[in-house]
Formats: sequence, structure tokens, C-alpha cells
Amino acid sequence: MAKLLQVDFQYNGPYGQQMTDQLVELAKSINNEPGMIWKIWTESELEQLGGGIYLFVDETSAKNYLEMHSARLQKMGIDEVRGKIFDVNEALTLINKGPVGQE
Repeated sequence: MAKLLQVDFQYNGPYGQQMTDQLVELAKSINNEPGMIWKIWTESELEQLGGGIYLFVDETSAKNYLEMHSARLQKMGIDEVRGKIFDVNEALTLINKGPVGQE
């Protein structure tokens, strides 16, 4: 069953196009993570937050990614990474045009 991973953390920028320019290679590499189906990048300059919403094929993949990603962020000086894993109700999500299961 697909699992949704929600991650956020304190982030001081860059944002917008500058963030895109600096993190495009990281974004490309995330496509190679085991079990990942897609990611939506999130940012809030107002609240100084960064993060993402991910869809994984299973809970093991989501947990493994969260562990690896948290360690990577900690090496970048980000102390607190908040991550939650959720079940996805695919039938209801599809009614609302959610991209569950799409690769």
C-alpha cells in the first residue's frame, strides 16, 4: 500500500528560482531513491520552512528515505526534521484527482 511522507524543517533559504537553481541536481537525484513515486517540494519564506510531500510504494521505503534525508539535513546544520508517514486512501484521493500510484 502506498505511503505518504510529509517532511518539514526550519529553512532560511534560498527560495523560489534561486532555490531551484541551487537544488536542481539534488532534485534529480531524489528520483533514484528506492520506492519513491513522486515528490512535491514545499517552501515558506514567510515561516522560514522547507520540506516536501512524497509518495512511496511502501512504508519501508518511506522510513528509509526519512532516516537518510534527516541525516543529510543534519549534516547541513538543520537540527530538527519533522517527518510523518500516512496511509493513503487511494479511492477517495482518485476522486479528487490526486496522483496516487502514478510513476
